[in-house]
Amino acid sequence: MNQKQSISYVISSQSSSQQKNYRTKLTAVLNCTRLLLMQELSSRGHDESKESLNKENLIELLNWYVARRKKINEVLFSNAPRNDQMTSPSIHKDLVHCCAVETTRSMINEMGDSLFSILVNESRDNSIKEQMTVVLRFVDKSGHVKERLLGIFHIADTCAQSLKDAIDAMFPTHGLSIFGLRGQGYDEVSNMSGYHSEILERLNIEELSGRTGQF
Repeated sequence: MNQKQSISYVISSQSSSQQKNYRTKLTAVLNCTRLLLMQELSSRGHDESKESLNKENLIELLNWYVARRKKINEVLFSNAPRNDQMTSPSIHKDLVHCCAVETTRSMINEMGDSLFSILVNESRDNSIKEQMTVVLRFVDKSGHVKERLLGIFHIADTCAQSLKDAIDAMFPTHGLSIFGLRGQGYDEVSNMSGYHSEILERLNIEELSGRTGQF
């Protein structure tokens, strides 16, 4: 194999100037992505070509940024290699995912070792896919009750087994311990409450009932 084609070789052979330009470009795109996420605005458009009068929020925001910052202009769009534009949908999705990971990590750190409960609900999205929403409720170090959205998880269906499997996977993924769980909330749907399917027993927490309180 040609070692000069390896990723490690390409990265190590880059000059400090190239690395600085890449970091500048990445930071600019990430800053615009974070702003759109905070404002809950869409990023992509149907027509992002040069001839388009409205390339949608991400590209238009970057164009606004480029027009006002010389250093950004030097590393983006026409001044960047065509295979390193940092504006493709796949790159943008990766950045959005990274923002989501960091946001969740910050929320978990905010909760710390506090006891918590989970609020679970499910519904279909616009593409008719089942999804489960999980919210954490806890008391922070200042004594304030906080509710934080942990995530929206796609599930095969809304039967008790699918919900149980999704919740089981959620705990280790986010470093949560079942011993810190003190309750769960739901919208009175029987298969979520465990009235018929005994989902609490499936979660193996009935043995902790003496320590976790009444569900």
